[in-house]
Amino acid sequence: MRRPFDLIIFDWDGTLSDSAGGIVDAMQAAIADLGLPERDDHEISTLIGLGVWEAMAILFPDHPRDELEPKLLDYRARRGPGRFEQASLFPQVRETLQVFADDGLTLAVATGKGRQGLEVSLDATGLRSYFKATRTVDEAPSKPAPDMLEELLWETDTPPGRALMVGDSEYDLAMARNAQVASVGVLCGVHDAQTLRRCNPLGLIAHVAELPMWLAAQSRRRA
Repeated sequence: MRRPFDLIIFDWDGTLSDSAGGIVDAMQAAIADLGLPERDDHEISTLIGLGVWEAMAILFPDHPRDELEPKLLDYRARRGPGRFEQASLFPQVRETLQVFADDGLTLAVATGKGRQGLEVSLDATGLRSYFKATRTVDEAPSKPAPDMLEELLWETDTPPGRALMVGDSEYDLAMARNAQVASVGVLCGVHDAQTLRRCNPLGLIAHVAELPMWLAAQSRRRA
């Protein structure tokens, strides 16, 4: 059976890494350090997946970026890489990526993390060798803009119809839709099934470990 996709692109936080709680804690620490108005954890968690500036613009619409950026950059420099960037992987992630690598699939990452954060995560988890290409918000506009995916398609020489985006947030799936790439939502992250279905994914799975079985079913269906 011909496999339905040649390239699988993964979001990181909430999809491969169980880091949502750490991200919320880090954002709360930054908000407190910068003296910004309080926001509750849920407000912050629903924005995981966006770039930090896009999230800040939603959380603090009355604070312009040119006011916040110097303060936040200073805070990040003082804090260094956060613990959430070394968060645990979800169960069976490494084994699942190995299945795909053994099958000859090309793997990539498109994440709302910055480049430094992703590099720390790749090293801490030992997953670097699985990914042929990666994109962060330091190299392309934040999700749901299609740029990250379009650049990954170009770098891996993959037509949009042969790629699949896997993510836990509506920003991941909307990015895929905007790039004319198919998507699958995972339910282990920040957005629920109802929210993810608004972006018309091909399917929803509980976690990445279910993806090989889901792909096998797609192959049988297309045979």
